[in-house]
Amino acid sequence: MATAGAGSVYDALPPPSAFTPGRRDLLALSGLDGRIAVWDSRGGGLRKEYVPSAHLSATCTCLAWAPSRGGQESHQKKKRKSESAVKDEQYDLLTIGTATGTILLYSIVRGELQSKLVGGHDSRVNCIRWHQDNGCLYSCSEDKHIIEWNTQTCKVKCKWKADNSSVSCMCISPDGKMLLSAGRTIKLWDLETKNVTRQFTGHSSAVTSLIFLRPPGESHSSSDTTGLYFLSGALHDRLISVWQVRTEKKATSAVLSFTLSDSPVAVDLAPSNGKDEPLKLAVVSRDGQLHLFKHVLNGNYKKPVAPTSTVQIATSGNDESSTPKPVPILSAAFYPDGESMLLYYGSTMQPVIEQVAFQTDEPHICLVRDTHKSAPVKRDTAVTKVKTPVVKSSGTNVLVPGIPGHSAALSAASRSAQSDRKRKPNDKEATIEERLGAMAVDVEPPKVQSKGRLPQTDNFSVLLAQGLESSDPHILNKVFQTKNDTLIRKTVAQIPLYSVLPLVHELTKRLQGHPSSAILMVRWMKSVLINHASYLSTLPDLVPQLGSLYQLLEARVKTMQKMSRLNGKLYLLISQVRPSGSKVLKANQDAKVVYEEESSDEEAGEDEQDNNSDDNWEEEEEEEEDDGEAETSGESSEEDMNVDKVNGDSDGDSGDESE
Repeated sequence: MATAGAGSVYDALPPPSAFTPGRRDLLALSGLDGRIAVWDSRGGGLRKEYVPSAHLSATCTCLAWAPSRGGQESHQKKKRKSESAVKDEQYDLLTIGTATGTILLYSIVRGELQSKLVGGHDSRVNCIRWHQDNGCLYSCSEDKHIIEWNTQTCKVKCKWKADNSSVSCMCISPDGKMLLSAGRTIKLWDLETKNVTRQFTGHSSAVTSLIFLRPPGESHSSSDTTGLYFLSGALHDRLISVWQVRTEKKATSAVLSFTLSDSPVAVDLAPSNGKDEPLKLAVVSRDGQLHLFKHVLNGNYKKPVAPTSTVQIATSGNDESSTPKPVPILSAAFYPDGESMLLYYGSTMQPVIEQVAFQTDEPHICLVRDTHKSAPVKRDTAVTKVKTPVVKSSGTNVLVPGIPGHSAALSAASRSAQSDRKRKPNDKEATIEERLGAMAVDVEPPKVQSKGRLPQTDNFSVLLAQGLESSDPHILNKVFQTKNDTLIRKTVAQIPLYSVLPLVHELTKRLQGHPSSAILMVRWMKSVLINHASYLSTLPDLVPQLGSLYQLLEARVKTMQKMSRLNGKLYLLISQVRPSGSKVLKANQDAKVVYEEESSDEEAGEDEQDNNSDDNWEEEEEEEEDDGEAETSGESSEEDMNVDKVNGDSDGDSGDESE
């Protein structure tokens, strides 16, 4: 069983959980309040509950069960123990990794902390694995190191740097000679020499699941690595990759990949019973679905393998007003028979653990459950050993309720006044101001944030997720108005994955709007593609969902060439009409040089005749009217008419000018 821890990188994942190997009798859960509960998966309710003394500062980041101790104990005992006690002894120690680097060993039988491993890691512990043979404990942390612990002496046996960044996950081979670690790359280590044998590269985010597997029918104790495989799953990656560990031929890519609906949370393999039996894999994704795979490992496969069945859980909508709601599956594990499974769903406070046998290979299976009726309520059987410290009365401070987080102590006068609860008839009741003064509470009102100030980066991501979920244009406009590239990049990086596609759709819609807003939307779209390219590339239906964005980009690219040509032509025209650097002459400027062409005598005579005709225009017009009325004939009148016809054009132009 492979589970992911909790931390800054794994905020999107549920709290860590771990089933006991083999019979799957117990389930260890880490709650959000720091409590660690051990539940009986057979329906026995809560078995143990442990509250660390520093549970608020050293929260649980990973859980792991120590190897079974049933075979190590002596069979000669005076008292016969109950069946439940025998089960607890088989898996006694629960290993707890914390955010401060400390590793705790909690005994289920005794109900108390057995030992503490301190001084190895100075940062959050991401993964813990036990060696099946020598009883050593291996841990990896954010401090880039892997530590081999001696659990008998609680000291560091060996410590080495495993990567240039944090080491997120580990896994030990079935023969106990090799160890897989995942940081920026997946490395295969020789536990004896602490040298790297091989490296695997294929994930762009933190690896959260590593598990070895062999094809059915092969012995797990064999030292031959030709038929040895391992599975890897990463955060924000919707694939489970299968790698082959080969010493002769070193492959550079995964031989097979299983497709999921979301990033993996828990991975488990069914035990193989025969050589001809296919591999059975169960993966719980972050969206609460269980994916079941049945596949025969035989060669490389280019296309990802789809799940055989997808299991979901929903509530029953009995009333007309109530609608069925999905119930997320938090973890799952195979039973030793390989046919039935244990499903863990609900919450960490009241988990529901159910055994289900899937006899069908339908692609989609929906289980209708009522979580309120099936949730266990047997919390009275919990045995928690909490010792109340004995404190002397002198020098103690009494805390009072008031402002959240306030730890001011009562003065001696106020304590003596409260001790005497019976008030005398003549005494006056103290005012609120006097009571606050006695409690030493600062009554100054808190500072109100200015309205014009924008929220910080972490609030921007929350606002953006809320605006996308509620489709509120006011919130979205407030967020999209920012022009700070750093703020845009951090906001996009912090939004949850389920908000990436709605953000892309919203940006596509806004890119089709006003050009001024489109300039800002391009910055957001660029940041989305840079930060979430690995997630978007794993979506099977990404192409139809981004159809409108593709059409928009193609239309803009087609018009770009025409617009560039038009821009070039206009630039040439403007540069020829008004060259760059030239000054325009003013209209009232006088010419410095005038050139006149010499004219012949005939042209001069015509000019004089035209001038005369222009001067006597009005007189000639009156004479023509008199001649028309008198109807006289003569050579002189004909000559005058001919002159008028010759000069008709010039007369008409001059007449127009006069008008």
